[in-house]
Amino acid sequence: MLHISSQVAIPDSEIDLHAMRSQGAGGQNVNKVSSAIHLQFDISASSLPQFYKEALRKLQDNRISKEGVITIKAQQYRSQERNREDALTRLSALIQSVAIPRKKRRATKPTKGSKQRRLERKTKRGELKTLRRTLE
Repeated sequence: MLHISSQVAIPDSEIDLHAMRSQGAGGQNVNKVSSAIHLQFDISASSLPQFYKEALRKLQDNRISKEGVITIKAQQYRSQERNREDALTRLSALIQSVAIPRKKRRATKPTKGSKQRRLERKTKRGELKTLRRTLE
């Protein structure tokens, strides 16, 4: 069981973990040992509450496919077990990030003073540029 919060947990049967060979440097160990973990989690087929499912689908994250499958590849560590823990931790962090409610942005107008300062800076800059011109 992967615990997301005190009320939400994901059973291990809903998470697909596959071991594969890591990429990059690592010498002969990389060619022999399948230490990287490829994690897949289907959002729509999961037992997550509807709130989490909708929020995850709305996320603009390259780890989430159009079909609603989260794919995480963990190959940072040399051991398969540490990569498995890393992948599960990253999945948990992604799901937990959705649970935090975002503040709605309120549109504001610039103050009168800030408008005035901006215009003064623009006129000073324009005067400086006119002084650079060649005299004929």
